[in-house]
Amino acid sequence: MIEMKVFGLALDEDTQAPVLILKDLEDKLTLPIWIGAMEAMAISLTLNDVKLPRPMTHDLLLSTIGLMGGTVKAVSVTHLSEGTFYAAVSVEQGDKTLQIDARPSDAVALALRAGASILVDPAVIASLAEGKPKPVIASDGDDKWTDILESYNPGDNKYKM
Repeated sequence: MIEMKVFGLALDEDTQAPVLILKDLEDKLTLPIWIGAMEAMAISLTLNDVKLPRPMTHDLLLSTIGLMGGTVKAVSVTHLSEGTFYAAVSVEQGDKTLQIDARPSDAVALALRAGASILVDPAVIASLAEGKPKPVIASDGDDKWTDILESYNPGDNKYKM
């Protein structure tokens, strides 16, 4: 698995859909994942350290996992099928590890709250590099995408409630 971090959120210029941007720890790969507005808001709240008086859904899930004796250890983007990314949340509970099916956006929102690792299966990266939908961009010699992402004003990417 390739460990990644959240680089930020952006908006697709054509569709105005939110895009979650993951980068590997060596800054060699960028993986954009198109997500929903509510999931983008949940991620944005955590990235911007916004505290709300009542728990959001991802906060509730994290609290529930904890009260049931579990700990979120990692989330993984496991595969890509027909343009849809799939993910799993790894929860340690006692001496067992549970894998819970999730959308990548929900998994990342949970990982950020839990301080858990974000992992991507190398097969996902390889399948994208083979000519399927190309959301993976190699950073070597191609700074155009980075320039576009860095030109976004963080205030433009916040979702209001």
